[in-house]
Amino acid sequence: MFVIMAYDVNSKRVAKVLKTSRRYLLWVQNSVFEGEITPGRLNALKNELRKIISEDEDRILFYVWSNKHYQDRICLGVNSEVIDDTGII
Repeated sequence: MFVIMAYDVNSKRVAKVLKTSRRYLLWVQNSVFEGEITPGRLNALKNELRKIISEDEDRILFYVWSNKHYQDRICLGVNSEVIDDTGII
């Protein structure tokens, strides 16, 4: 399946969410990840993130497609497949 994940979490938890998410998906923009992932790995990612975030304060959204067949990626401006650790392309 193909997933886009976007998060809005307290700055105290951003680094942990970023580090965890990068083990499963590609970091494409601040607070946004995408990539192919199996259902089992998606569940593992969600379980790890639940341990990090505060459900009263933070939010993580997952947009899930069963495949990329009807998905298209359109980028305006600088286009890069992956952002490095510093956030610089």
